[in-house]
Amino acid sequence: MTDFVNAPLHDPDRYLLRPAHAADLDALERLAAASAHGITTLPADRSVLQDRLARSTEAFTNADDASGGEIYLFVLEDMAAGRVVGTAGITAAAGEGGQFYCYRNEYTVQVSPALAASNRLHTLHLCHDLTGATLLTSFYIEPAYERTPAPQLLSRGRLLFIHQFAERFAERVAAESPGLADDNGHCPFWAAVGQRFIGLDYPTAERLAVGRSKRFIAELLPQSPVYVALLPEQAQWAVGQLHPVAALPFSILQDEGFDTDTYVDVFDAGPIVETRLTSARSVALSRHVRISPGGTEPSVRRTALHIAASSQRADFRAVLCRLADGDAELPAALGTKLALGPGEPAIATPLAPEEDAHHV
Repeated sequence: MTDFVNAPLHDPDRYLLRPAHAADLDALERLAAASAHGITTLPADRSVLQDRLARSTEAFTNADDASGGEIYLFVLEDMAAGRVVGTAGITAAAGEGGQFYCYRNEYTVQVSPALAASNRLHTLHLCHDLTGATLLTSFYIEPAYERTPAPQLLSRGRLLFIHQFAERFAERVAAESPGLADDNGHCPFWAAVGQRFIGLDYPTAERLAVGRSKRFIAELLPQSPVYVALLPEQAQWAVGQLHPVAALPFSILQDEGFDTDTYVDVFDAGPIVETRLTSARSVALSRHVRISPGGTEPSVRRTALHIAASSQRADFRAVLCRLADGDAELPAALGTKLALGPGEPAIATPLAPEEDAHHV
């Protein structure tokens, strides 16, 4: 294993994904303050963060059957720097016991034989198709780490956690991404649709939604389809568009095979991605492994970058490592990082070759 204390940022050995603890509150508050746009599940409010940490700890440690109301909060630790540099979360079931509203994109073609003309109509239908789906939330990583392997571990590691404890989650996994809004809080889509029916500006509506279901907003929106062609040009263009701050986590989920075209958010029309858990690339390619009995060094064959994760819920750990495709054992040194002993089970999945080449 590399001496990660002296390793550069792109060295995969220096990163550890684990559950957030109460002692991480200051780090989470720092990350929340730095995430300037769109992460309503990670508000820069110390009391809210304390509550989320308490709920997360309960979710990781509770031996009872899952209720669907659990939230899980992870942190990414740079072990060489000795500090938390990223965070990501999971909400077990979208809708918080109610309905999770979004818009579904639909397209129809109208034809007039008499005029020899046709129109392709784009409409948005208010729906709650994703109610109960497991949501990936709260992704943020410090900018200095964005072009390292660390974001891959931070995002994809959650999928391995869900896969190993599938009985606590839904078969369908989704993630919201912030849509277009400027630094002054102007959101073209909200100004054209939501604000006309609710009378709140975009920052106020977003603030009211922090820590709550969007049901209280969606119930005031028109139930009939929204014809996109009737919206102002800026609002039309904003439908399904991504705020630049979300480009990295969105691209990782896109590479995982998430559908990016079907649903958009009721606030800003940002894309909502979704897939079946078993269809996600990291899950589909994952394999069960065990920690080596010890004494073996990584062989020259171990060149493919993987994520390896423990099979313990309360003490979950995930790291990046190099393995050969099909390896059934992890080096004993990895067992130490994963808090696992010789022979204990774990799970591993490869990163895409193009990601390996780009980030390492």
